[in-house]
Amino acid sequence: MRAVDIIAKKRDGGELNAAEIDFFIQGYTQDKIPDYQAAAWCMAVLLQGMTTAETTQLTLAMAQSGRQLDLSDVAPLVADKHSTGGVGDKVTLALGPVVAAAGQPVGKMSGRGLGFSGGTLDKLEAIPGWRCDLTEAQFKQQLRQVGLVVAGQTQDIAPADKKLYALRDATATVPSLPLIAASVMSKKLAAGANVILLDVKVGSGAFMETLAEATELAEIMVAIGRRAGRTLTARITDMSQPLGRAVGNALETQEAIATLRGEGPPDFTALILEEAGHLLALCGRAADAAAGKQLAEQALASGAALAKFAAFVAAQGGDPAVVEDPTRLLPQAPVCHALRSPRSGFLAAANARIFGETAVMLGGGRARKEDVIDHSVGVVLHAKVGDAVHAGDPLCTIHARTQAEAAAATARLLTAYAWSETPVTPPALIKHTLPSPHL
Repeated sequence: MRAVDIIAKKRDGGELNAAEIDFFIQGYTQDKIPDYQAAAWCMAVLLQGMTTAETTQLTLAMAQSGRQLDLSDVAPLVADKHSTGGVGDKVTLALGPVVAAAGQPVGKMSGRGLGFSGGTLDKLEAIPGWRCDLTEAQFKQQLRQVGLVVAGQTQDIAPADKKLYALRDATATVPSLPLIAASVMSKKLAAGANVILLDVKVGSGAFMETLAEATELAEIMVAIGRRAGRTLTARITDMSQPLGRAVGNALETQEAIATLRGEGPPDFTALILEEAGHLLALCGRAADAAAGKQLAEQALASGAALAKFAAFVAAQGGDPAVVEDPTRLLPQAPVCHALRSPRSGFLAAANARIFGETAVMLGGGRARKEDVIDHSVGVVLHAKVGDAVHAGDPLCTIHARTQAEAAAATARLLTAYAWSETPVTPPALIKHTLPSPHL
């Protein structure tokens, strides 16, 4: 069996069998297949797609490329939530503490930014001292003692995904539906959580821009997870405009902390409470999602969720004082420039993809897998879809390294906006929930 033949078969639209997929994934993991062949294979998958059987086998091969955690000695049920990626998507930073504060252990492995989509680890690494490189023993100990842990993939947990994840970002193959499904679910299967909520984004700032695409991805991932014996469901949520108001690593971390203090943007806070309630019900901590939402609201209002975040940060080497003074401890960009509205009217669009691409252009993302990001840069929105604005009102503030970069970002962001003379209804935040027999 040769890698080049497998690439050619997929390039020509053929269906790969289990042996071929296993051979390719194991070969790439063991450095027997080089990056350039893996890149060609990823492009072939992007262009030709995969059947459900192929995608399932790919997921299993990636999960089995290394160790698979067993967390049953820590807790009978461990929860996880995973997003397919978006712009301003800092949900894990707030949802994890809320669910953990309500008594449900949350243990997850997260990734870094892909393309225009930010990464959870990049956001958390804006906190001084915080680290994601935990051993399995440290992961379990923190899960047992704190009830919340967010780590990067270790070298022996789904190593195939770790390699492919970085490669896809640098080879324009991120939007492949089978590769997204396999990446998400291989980590979920290998990381040991047995109750999983999938947050599948849809819109201009998501890798799935249509509801049909997002639904297809959600159905594939749910089917894979349930075949593997996991309890899970999926919610399809809006990403036509940035979630919340902050886009950028330190800016999003600051916004997540504000949300845990009860001072977050309405749309972001609403999503946190809805998804936390759903996950608590999936775990049997509440009779249904509505009762789970009440538990989440109590955890937020009491300050327990904020305290849980501080404990989580401290356990992973970060400075817990960040919850009290985030503006002092988080990186700050030297240039802040207000982009002002060129006209009056109702805001009809704030294209999330353009905001995400602008954050990358400012230095907050990666063009190559080895690039170092600037945690301080990004954009903070002041107006969102449906808001009435007047000419000269600030639409957003650009946080940049230089005046020249701020000016370039201004020109780019102006193309993200559209106006209407008549009132505009904001998009629904939650589009669809895949049915679950557990709710």
